[in-house]
Amino acid sequence: MTRVYNFSAGPSQLPTEVLQKCAAELMEYGISGQSVMEMSHRSSSFLEIIETTERRLRSLLQIPKSYQVLFLQGGASLQFTMVPMNLLKPGGKVGVIHTGAWTKKAIAECRKIGGCEILASSEAEHFTEIPKGVKIPQDLDYVHICENNTIYGTKYKELPECGSVPLIADCSSCILSEPMEISRYGLIFAGAQKNMGIAGLTVVIVREDLIQERPEIPSMLSYAVQAKNNSMFNTPPTFAIYLLGLVLEWIENRYHDLAALKAVNQQKAALLYDQIDQSRLFTNPVRPEDRSIMNVPFVTGDAALDAKFIAAAEAEGLVNLKGHRSVGGMRASIYNAMPLEGVQKLVDLMRHFEEENRVC
Repeated sequence: MTRVYNFSAGPSQLPTEVLQKCAAELMEYGISGQSVMEMSHRSSSFLEIIETTERRLRSLLQIPKSYQVLFLQGGASLQFTMVPMNLLKPGGKVGVIHTGAWTKKAIAECRKIGGCEILASSEAEHFTEIPKGVKIPQDLDYVHICENNTIYGTKYKELPECGSVPLIADCSSCILSEPMEISRYGLIFAGAQKNMGIAGLTVVIVREDLIQERPEIPSMLSYAVQAKNNSMFNTPPTFAIYLLGLVLEWIENRYHDLAALKAVNQQKAALLYDQIDQSRLFTNPVRPEDRSIMNVPFVTGDAALDAKFIAAAEAEGLVNLKGHRSVGGMRASIYNAMPLEGVQKLVDLMRHFEEENRVC
């Protein structure tokens, strides 16, 4: 089998070593006589898996003891509802820094529950930059941001200064790509299918003082209920949690820590951005200081030529480069599992394609 390089924004490419270990253990985990997909979530075997997974996640992200780690379901999109249900006080208000499609969805869900104010927006700039110097009113219940935007390819390099107001961040497409100062956040959430494994698992990291008993909240949507039950109020996504554990083990074995992994991610991104910036055919619309190292959109300016490039890439085993339907063009998602060789092959194709479709 010849594996392709998968540039999808999610579900995304998994490390080969993770797939190989998963395949080896698929029929039988350890000496349990059964697959992880079959075992009880309350068995000693699975309890060992989930405890080891949380321990590895805490170690890599250096999560303080004052934060709870929850393994939930429903994707990051469900958090657009769960966060205000749990953190928005009666008569209170939320502030959102609007940077694209995902904050737009968060705003819409929040307004079904309570007050929501847009503190700043980059919509006038077509979401090609991150708003800077945003003043945060101190009477807000929390501030919501999308730290890395998969569609537009933007990334916060400096977090907003929120004072005493908790910062809530959607980190679905950047978690585990670089070190994070967890204590700067009140809550982080992330879908697993980009940098942490497979679809079906959502990780929530929440400061303990923000977990409040709210009897009016349906039990499944309550952080307090989920924390009290150690993410086992109902059957958790057992196989996705197991895969997350394998991904974390892979990071530990290959990179040791997130600082080393960030250096590799920066190298991959620099290789691709350098090619785009020196090109006379391809362009990237994002303000350079706000560029993501995970998601890199680029265009030729001609929809027919974009389609031709995507077809040429697929023929070379470079798949899922089509940009989001709302913006078109191309997008290379170069998450942790994308090797440098994959990015180099993409850059080589871009050079060759530009020569064949030379712009005078």
